[in-house]
Amino acid sequence: MEDAGEDPTIFTAPSLPSDPRLLATVTSTYLGTRVYHDAMHVVQSEPPVVASGGGVTTPATHPDTSQPHRKSSTERPSTSPQPHSCPQPGVHCSFLHTLEAPVFRASQRIYAHRTLPHVLVCSVTVTRLAAGCQPIMVQLQVAFSPASPDLDLQLGPDLQGARHLFGRTLTPEQPGGLQQEVHVLWTPVPPALTLPEDEEDQTWEFLTAVGSSQAEAQARLAEALQLQARGALYTVHAQAWAQLWASCGLEVAGPLPLRQALRSALYYLLSALPQPGAQGHVSHGLSPGGLSNGSRDECYWGHIFWDQDLWIFPNILMFHPEAARAILEYRIRTLGGALENARNLGYQGAKFAWESAGSGLEVCPEDIYGVQEIHVTGAVVLAFELYYHTTQDLQLFQEAGGWDLVSAVAEFWCSRVEWSPEEQNYHLRGVMPPDEYHSGVNNSVYTNVLVRNSLRFAAALAQDLGLPIPSQWLAVAEKIKVPFDAKQNFHPEFDGYELGEAVKQADVILLGYPVRFPLSPDVRRKNLEVYEAVTSPQGPAMTWVRRLEGPWVPPGLALPFPVPPASASVLFDLGPQSMFAVGWMELKDPQRAWGLLQRSFANVSEPFKVWTENADGSGAVNFLTGMGGFLQAALFGLTGFRITRRGMTFDPMCPAGVSAVRAWGVSYLGNTLNFCFSEDSVTVEVTARAGPRVPPLEATLQPSQARLPLPLGHKVSFPLSTGRIQRAPL
Repeated sequence: MEDAGEDPTIFTAPSLPSDPRLLATVTSTYLGTRVYHDAMHVVQSEPPVVASGGGVTTPATHPDTSQPHRKSSTERPSTSPQPHSCPQPGVHCSFLHTLEAPVFRASQRIYAHRTLPHVLVCSVTVTRLAAGCQPIMVQLQVAFSPASPDLDLQLGPDLQGARHLFGRTLTPEQPGGLQQEVHVLWTPVPPALTLPEDEEDQTWEFLTAVGSSQAEAQARLAEALQLQARGALYTVHAQAWAQLWASCGLEVAGPLPLRQALRSALYYLLSALPQPGAQGHVSHGLSPGGLSNGSRDECYWGHIFWDQDLWIFPNILMFHPEAARAILEYRIRTLGGALENARNLGYQGAKFAWESAGSGLEVCPEDIYGVQEIHVTGAVVLAFELYYHTTQDLQLFQEAGGWDLVSAVAEFWCSRVEWSPEEQNYHLRGVMPPDEYHSGVNNSVYTNVLVRNSLRFAAALAQDLGLPIPSQWLAVAEKIKVPFDAKQNFHPEFDGYELGEAVKQADVILLGYPVRFPLSPDVRRKNLEVYEAVTSPQGPAMTWVRRLEGPWVPPGLALPFPVPPASASVLFDLGPQSMFAVGWMELKDPQRAWGLLQRSFANVSEPFKVWTENADGSGAVNFLTGMGGFLQAALFGLTGFRITRRGMTFDPMCPAGVSAVRAWGVSYLGNTLNFCFSEDSVTVEVTARAGPRVPPLEATLQPSQARLPLPLGHKVSFPLSTGRIQRAPL
């Protein structure tokens, strides 16, 4: 077994966790599973999320054909799971389980293939440890049942030497919709493997290929069999991961748990995305728990929330702009559903669903959330704005539907607000902010700022595209009410909010970052202090951590999850505290920032660094939303990166406990750059440009206004300071 030591890329354990939910996940952009789980989840082509009875749409659960278990009464278990990587040819991004007996070692490797996202692989290697000429037999336990709660399945004739299972989803997403087809091909696993007497070791590889048609499944299996015939199946997978890790990442000089948390979050998040440069990728959105845990009782039924656009997307944009665009294209494809959502409520334009699946129509089972949590629509446009300022990709907006989406959202906001003659401004009434303890409130400060920003971006984009700007857009943007208590010097969450009132999520602290809004340091500090004191223990995983003994339910609000009995002692530890940490980094409070950053990865469960929604291990698993918030605290908090129309600003700081930070593979305006800093200096290097038309960059430092060219392939260093990376003048 490889000794991990201080290597943050290797996660090892002497045994498997007792809670099977905390087993490592292996995932591609198309399918995913937990190791030794009896089900896998697959993205369907149209729609990506399919129904599972009761009117609630979920990812289809398929029987997992890929994972036999070894059994032997003489084995001494030793587990070396490795969802780990380092930028070396020998990288392993897989789960490796090793068992040793007196005369042999059996190792099982499980992975979702990086370059063949429709394929799962399980290999078993038997190695002779003692001299002898007897054959070695390893028995395998295969638990397979061709049944699914979501699919009508049947066995078909063998194809290409593989078993064949096929069927259709039981229920479409919408009444009268298509019942999606699925085909699974897998190479059968024998009851035992025998290492011949004249061999020292041997490896057997078992494949599972999934497609939305028989032809697709056969084609994907044929690709895998070609690599297998060359002995390159795992090598190609490992090399692809090594290439990815060499191209982008984030690391700190700090405690090992922090470094491991960063690596695990990046690994699990990148697993859900295609390899850069992959052709023909179609994104069907990122659910809070991804594809490895998508069942009805595990992870929000696979639906797409604001989690994707606000909490996960900014990280993807920095490291993988191709995947970021694919995520935006998912929102463009569901624009028709968003238009219908608005019409159904009597408004114009487009209102994106609180819970979105394949059509974009609202699929939230509780009307109150679908009707009132309209802030998701603002988060969608925020993602488009960040993408535009980062890439200047006009084609997405001119030809691929981006402008239609942005302008339709602007029309929705203008039809949704109401003019107040008494206050002489626009109000947004009857909404639920991210703080779900308060429904039907007026003028949620967070939501109203998103409205303002959405409309200003729509107007600026129209100008860039040479299109007319409706006068109402700017009128609403300038006159929408943003509540502020001048006496207390803070932003009340909504009209009528009383100081000290408990909130589920401190959405006000999202102003400044990730939602652009000018705040003086005094107001920023007061907002943080006010809402730190009142954020409920039941707050979501992106914001807060605290302990709660027994349930607390706000009056008059029907929760979409079961509430435990009053006598129960329940932990609602829903860290990390990522956005509070970012706020204190902005205010240059290193001790307070470090304390929050340390606690912000309390939801990493050992031994495989699986992220859970709640710090006690309950809730959604593997929770991409929590990872996204944590990564933003590190990537945007430590560096101070902010994407603006004028450039990418930076304001680096090392909190107590961190002495240096390195982000590599950061993408900006077609340039790829490395950004490194310590407690006293910064180094920036442009390592690549996407093409000859990509503009060169420069760094402008503050407050000196010094301008430093950033030539390709040259490291540029300067004393620790704030500044902006921007297009260099021609």
